[in-house]
Order: sequence, then C-alpha cells, then structure tokens
Amino acid sequence: MLAQVLSSANLGIEAYLVRVEVDISGGLPYFSTVGLPDGAVKESKDRVSAAIKNAGFVFPRKRITVNLAPADIRKEGAGFDLPIAVGILAATDQVSRELLMRMVLLGELSLDGSLRNVRAVLSMATEARRQQVGGIIVPSGNAQEAAIVEGLRVFPVSSLGETVEMLNEQKCPEPFTVDLDDLFAQSSHYDADFSDVKGQEHVKRALEVAAAGGHNIIMVGPPGSGKTMLARRLPTILPPMTLDEALETTRIHSVAGLLPREKALIAIRPFRAPHHTISDAGLIGGGHHPRPGEVSLAHRGVLFLDELPEFKKNVLEVMRQPLEDGQVTIARANISLTYPANFMLAAAMNPCPCGYYSDARVECSCTPLQIQRYMSRISGPLLDRIDIHIEVPAVRYKELSGLSQGDASSAIRERVIRARKLQLPRFQHRKIYSNAQMSSQDIRRYCAIDTSSSNLLQMAVSKFGLSARAYDRILKVSRTIADLEGQESISSAHVAEAIQYRSLDRNLWM
Repeated sequence: MLAQVLSSANLGIEAYLVRVEVDISGGLPYFSTVGLPDGAVKESKDRVSAAIKNAGFVFPRKRITVNLAPADIRKEGAGFDLPIAVGILAATDQVSRELLMRMVLLGELSLDGSLRNVRAVLSMATEARRQQVGGIIVPSGNAQEAAIVEGLRVFPVSSLGETVEMLNEQKCPEPFTVDLDDLFAQSSHYDADFSDVKGQEHVKRALEVAAAGGHNIIMVGPPGSGKTMLARRLPTILPPMTLDEALETTRIHSVAGLLPREKALIAIRPFRAPHHTISDAGLIGGGHHPRPGEVSLAHRGVLFLDELPEFKKNVLEVMRQPLEDGQVTIARANISLTYPANFMLAAAMNPCPCGYYSDARVECSCTPLQIQRYMSRISGPLLDRIDIHIEVPAVRYKELSGLSQGDASSAIRERVIRARKLQLPRFQHRKIYSNAQMSSQDIRRYCAIDTSSSNLLQMAVSKFGLSARAYDRILKVSRTIADLEGQESISSAHVAEAIQYRSLDRNLWM
C-alpha cells in the first residue's frame, strides 16, 4: 500500500514542500528512509514506531519504505516525524487520505505520541501559502508563529491521536488566528532607555549620528566607562521596525531555532553580542549543515563586538563582505546559501592592554610598543569600514551622583526618524536606505562641500594621514549631521564634527 503526505523543509531561510511517500509491502519487518535524510530523520523510525503503538494505533510488522521527495536535497530535523507517522497510518487504512495532499504536516513526536515544537515554521508556513496549500497542521506551541502568515489556515494539534481525529474528520476545529497588529504592538517594547545613562553626552551624540545615518561605530575607553551600557541602548533609538522587517527577522531566528517560546514575532531591533572566543563560522554562519551566524541574527539590528582586539584576526577579517554587501554567501560542495546580514556594527575596546591609557585617574602601565601591538590587532581595512570612532572617558563622580538625566530614547529616536525621512527620497531610485550605504558616485552627488569645508578636510587628511576610504566616511557622516539639523547643504561645522569622529586613525591616536 502506498500513501503520500505533504510536509516542508527549510533551505537557508527559505522553505520548500516535501512529499513524504510511504510504501508498505510484504516481507520481513524493515524500516528504511531514503531521500538524503540526516541523522535526526533516520532516527525518526524509532520515535514513530513507539508513538504509533503508545497512541493506540497498530504499527505494521512489514517492510516500510519512506521516501522524502525531492530526493536530491538533504533533509534535516525531527519535523518529519508527524508526516511519516500519518503516512504509515494512511497506508494501513487507519487514516483517511482525503485531506493528506491538501495539508502540510509538521511536528516532532515523543514516544507517547505527543508533539514537540519544530523550528523554521514561519518559513514553511509562508511557502505553504505561496503554493496555495489548503492548510498547515503544526504542534500547538508553533501555532502562533504559523498564524502570522495571513491567508493560510493553521490547525494546532498536541498529539498524534488528535491529528488522526482531525484528518478522519472526527473533529472539525476552527483555524487558529492571531491579531497581527496587536501582536506587533505588544512586541515593540524595549526594556532599556538612554535616560538611564549618566553623563557621556558627546558619546550619546555620536550614537545619535550613527543611528541617523546607519553608520558603524567603535567606542574606545577604559573599563567601566559605560561602553556596553551605551551600546545596548543603541537599538532603542533606531527607527521602529516595519512589519516586513519584523517578519524577515523572525524568519532568521526561527530557522536558527532561537525564536523565544513565548514570542512569535520579533518586532524590536535585534541586539547580538557574541563573546570574543567565537569562531568565524559562528560569526558569519556555516558549519557542516549551514546555519545563520551572528551577523545574520543581527539583521536589521545591531551587532556589538566588545573587546574588539581580543577577537581572532581571521574572525574579524571575514566580516568585510557582510559589512560591504549586507549579506553572507556560504558555499559548500553541493549547496550555496545566502543569508541576509544588513546590520549596524557597534564595537568597543580598551585603549591599551591594561585599559587605562586614556584615563586621567589611573596610570597606564603599558609601553608604547605594547599599545602599538594592541592597536594593530585591528586591521586598517576593517577600521576604515567603521565610520565613527569615539572616545569614552571614565564618568566623573559628579555626573554619577547628579539627578539630571539626558534625553530619553523616544526623543532621540524622533530626531533620528526625521533625518532618515530626508534620506529616503534622496535614494528612492536606488536600493539603499541610509547615508552609510552611499557609493562613491552618491557621495559626489549628495555630499558637495564649499571651499572652507574643503580646506578643512584637506588639512585633516594631510595631518592625520587619512585613507581615501576615511575621506569618504567623513563626507558620509557630514551628510548625516546636516540631515539631523535639517540642512540641505553641508557646512564646515558639520565637516569639523565628522573629523572628530576619526580618533582611531593611526597618526591621531598615537
């Protein structure tokens, strides 16, 4: 007897439909799974057989062959347990076949027949709607995530028995629905705020400029000066996520298996802060079975690299492509995957190995050679891709003990949004959305400066030995500062402020 069941699998952050074909024939008991299954899929035979028996159904003692089509793409994960079990029951006439090719089935089976959540459900539900499938049956814990996809009927089930009752039309449950607007509003709250930070007004200004233009930023200062605290509040001043951005971000986290159980939609800007011991595959993505890395998990948000010189050099260097292209391509012998990686880089570092080179209160114990070696761990090409360098001094006691508070994140965000609104019409015919993404041609067109500004910039380039890329970065930042002030043209004051944000260039720092 032959039965066919629809299921789905993911490839990168996209999904495709999988036809689960189950054939039961005479012969000695044998269970074979073909169609390039990975270890978790091969092991499903033990989970499926135990679940079928413990749920009160009959498991056939015959030769069982399961084919996962298309057979030339590797299948992975435990999400095929439910469709395989239903296929076996359908082939032995314990389940009606009428709905099987109109429903996508997903779910991992426990030995008692209950269902566990699976990952990448949002991508699979999106593909099911695109293929105009009648509906999708998912574990109860994945129902809210799948129901985000409008125009698709979602049926949550908690066990194999409940699935069989539904397919046999012994139960006719109503499709599960969510209020997407309400869910989006509930998930759009940040726990941190810039008003929590005492002092550091010039650093807050630099972060505001970075957010307004989408510029990468690095903060240099002694331990305890508030670099991490400031970086964690950077997402709170970025423009609010659109629904499309939230769905895209949620898909990436769902594929990686990092979507919080209680949160079906990520509607705030991601903030990722990997430890400096991370590998290049962990940062960029990859592995034997490619997975999105930290740069993709930070898509539409902020990637924070604390203690930047402590990262391995090869790890930092592989970040050049996503910083320039906004995406990561992972190539293997039999597959090539592209993950989105459009993020803001925020980095932090000490000014020297001991950390107190720029601290007026604690004497630095490092020699000039030690400082030079420490700084040289960050390559010039990577440093040139960071638009804003800002020093973060230790906070004085008077500022810590004072009652005055700076602007709240909401007030800063409003200024950032106004600046971004000036940039969108400027690039409406281009596939860029902020000043940081401007090409050399865009810089010549939108960053024209007057004679006094040109003289000031010429003096800075010759005195500090700035590279051509640093020259372009200064013009981009100047354009953003002018946008924050609502100015059409760039003035010498804007250029002077932008030059101050290049403090890590070698000649200036040493």
